[in-house]
Amino acid sequence: MDILNQLAFGLGVAVSPINLLYCFVGVLIGTLVGVLPGLGPIATISMLLPITFTLPADTSIIMLAGIYYGAQYGGSTTSILINIPGEASSVVTALDGHAMARAGRAGQALGIAAIGSFIAGSVATLVIALFAPILSGVALSFRPADYFSLMVFGLVAAVVLASGSVLKALAAIVLGLLLGLVGSDVNSGALRFTGGMPELMNGLEFVVIAMGLFGIADAIANVQAKHASDLTTSRIGTLLPRWKELRHCLPAIGRGTVIGSILGLLPGGGALLSSFAAYSIEKKVARHPRTFGEGDIRGVASPEAANNAGAQTSFIPLLTLGVPSNPTMALVLGALMIQGITPGPQVMTERPALFWGLIASMWIGNVMLVVLNIPLIGLWVRLVTVPYHYLYPAILVFCCVGAYTVNNNPFDIVVMSLAGLLGYVLILFRCEPAPLVLGFILGPLMEENMRRALLISKGDPSVFLTQPISAAFLVASLGVLCLMGLSSFRRTREIAMQDP
Repeated sequence: MDILNQLAFGLGVAVSPINLLYCFVGVLIGTLVGVLPGLGPIATISMLLPITFTLPADTSIIMLAGIYYGAQYGGSTTSILINIPGEASSVVTALDGHAMARAGRAGQALGIAAIGSFIAGSVATLVIALFAPILSGVALSFRPADYFSLMVFGLVAAVVLASGSVLKALAAIVLGLLLGLVGSDVNSGALRFTGGMPELMNGLEFVVIAMGLFGIADAIANVQAKHASDLTTSRIGTLLPRWKELRHCLPAIGRGTVIGSILGLLPGGGALLSSFAAYSIEKKVARHPRTFGEGDIRGVASPEAANNAGAQTSFIPLLTLGVPSNPTMALVLGALMIQGITPGPQVMTERPALFWGLIASMWIGNVMLVVLNIPLIGLWVRLVTVPYHYLYPAILVFCCVGAYTVNNNPFDIVVMSLAGLLGYVLILFRCEPAPLVLGFILGPLMEENMRRALLISKGDPSVFLTQPISAAFLVASLGVLCLMGLSSFRRTREIAMQDP
């Protein structure tokens, strides 16, 4: 009953005119960036961070959340119709969705994607309401050493789940940790890594770094990419699947929702991992797995349900533990810190309007997304034909204006440009910038909790091993690294044995 009262309170916050407006703005922008290849929630949120300065905390987070889970909706449209995933989490949707479109069933594929996403989003909202208070209560027993080890585990998990080279992901995290140390020492006030420049006394601005790494770097990389579209249908047809097909898909939607809800809680999880895992599991449990990849409607329903559920439940570790589970949540964490809010177990009691208002807004946002996506499919498809070089100058101008408005200092534009160049170099070397951002965000928090733990233990480093929760996270981190090393060794050995 208490949860129902809290949800009712959150609903009252979410239906206020300003929150309703920005919830709509968020899901609209999210759908748009999900549809347009090359843009995504990470780059978009990084560019919109300066706007959050002028908004109340609950309003800004409602908008940013809408962008994130709204992008999961939008990505399915182009995946199905033109075989171009607008979002990485919609890659597997293209396998069966586009096959359905070629067979003249585009409307049914789009309809089941919207239905699956709506059901999963609604269930995920309930999961947040039920489990976030429990996890928040557990987090109240955490000590500084426990938080430090939890963040170590989060970084290790991000390395394991990052695509590409594990060594490159580790290097990116270390670089992010070092960049997070730039500025004045919290305890002594001594300057670190400033190079004698007074502009760096307060450290590097997260907003500026994020806009450079994602906004500028992605714009440079995407303007060189050529997206070949393959629009296979000019007539969408009926958007509602037949009752027989819908009944056939309900178990797949249920499994996708459960998988996404669980994986969204894990460090390194979220929409991308959830969609791939749901598709793989659905293919294994299917009675006729050979139909997958040839237009099986379950291959659309399950990953679309999973990516939306994973996108929403990834807010749980952020709000209750203060640890972002993926790069997008790291940006949301930065937005909260800009507002002077440190996410953690106290958020529920100190900022109930923010916590419960965000949860209730997800229900409203999912309804808005269904209304937006189904009637406006024709508009979204036409937007894909807009050449990217028309968007490129606008993105650069928006990033420069946003960087300048952070401190009204031209130096920030220089820092953003350098971060953009660094991000582009990382893309060229196939090294993800996302682990760097996680290291940059968590670095200062790790240092703060490590110092607190050492102060409490009077400088005894064994405190990280003697406290049970801290030791468990460190052992888990070591175990994950060992498994990762063993897997790499086996892969290298298999390649060596195959070579003559």
